[in-house]
Amino acid sequence: MSTDLTVASVEAIPFAIPYVKPLAFASGSVSVAEHVLVRVTTTDGLVGIAEAPPRPFTYGETQASIMAVVDSLFAPAAVGTSALHREAIHARLRRTVGNPTAKAALDMALWDIVGQAFDVPVTELLGGFGDRMRVSHMLGFADPAAMVDEAARMREVYGISTFKVKVGRDPYRLDVAVCRALREAFGEEVELYVDGNRGWSASDSARALREMADLDLLYAEELCPADDVLGRRWLAGQSTIPLVADESATTPGEVTRELLGGSADAISIKTARTGFTDSQRVLFQCEGLGVDVIMGNQIDGQIGTACTVAFGAAYATTSRRAGELSNFLDMSDDLLTEPLQISGGTLAVRPGAGLGLQIDDDKLERYRTDR
Repeated sequence: MSTDLTVASVEAIPFAIPYVKPLAFASGSVSVAEHVLVRVTTTDGLVGIAEAPPRPFTYGETQASIMAVVDSLFAPAAVGTSALHREAIHARLRRTVGNPTAKAALDMALWDIVGQAFDVPVTELLGGFGDRMRVSHMLGFADPAAMVDEAARMREVYGISTFKVKVGRDPYRLDVAVCRALREAFGEEVELYVDGNRGWSASDSARALREMADLDLLYAEELCPADDVLGRRWLAGQSTIPLVADESATTPGEVTRELLGGSADAISIKTARTGFTDSQRVLFQCEGLGVDVIMGNQIDGQIGTACTVAFGAAYATTSRRAGELSNFLDMSDDLLTEPLQISGGTLAVRPGAGLGLQIDDDKLERYRTDR
């Protein structure tokens, strides 16, 4: 390979695309995808891209903070260094605390460049296990009938048969009723799991899980707050449903704490917050400890979703369960020249070198907010 992979520039481009309908859950709601496109260009003109979705109610990042940290700290840390030397770049990024999605987007853009340089898909660079994943769809807050209708539409149009049900409101009057309505509507033809986004107390969680014991739930994710250390351990000790750590396990160190501390039985991996490099670290930790993983979603657009499936399809462990890959369907538009397509309940890895993504320049100009 004679291509010069030295990073010449790193750009943080803010954009805003409305959702078709607001997405509501226990920790907040989102009506507009105010994300940041991170674009890395090498000396020889290769361009890697990724998407940073700020979630201030989860990680404290905003669109403005992502742009500021990329421009002032992370771009200088990467410029002048080869995209092959990702560990050297990460060592510099780690000097800054937090900012997980900003770091993750830069990491994935670098992997995109390396894949293009070697003319292979990122999925093959990572592991090459498969070329697609089954899709899980997230059902946001609504009344039971509306959530059943949405699930039915997703099954009919896209062939999706796994659903992540957002809970964390009134555990007895609303949340349990929604899960029961979904199971009664679809029987054993669908897989269901719940996500509380830290909205319940440990005691409410225990009672709700008892009331849903007959619904054959796959998992229960982040039912109570991450800093409720004793409550989470108490809950995990009595739950018959595996508990998934998500927002409480955003770094390899936090994954170790949650698993060895007895607060969780499985881990949600989100490339939007750990990129490809740290997602590998988390995955290999989980494999070594013998715990399940789920490929989660940060309410990503199509760019972020393409990154998730590129990583998830690369390994047998992450391919075992359906990945959360459908939130982009709730957006009114996106930035790619060729939109992602879910068919038969699966999403394929984009063909081509790197991530295989091309930005529609006209759409980027229409939706960017820094002009």
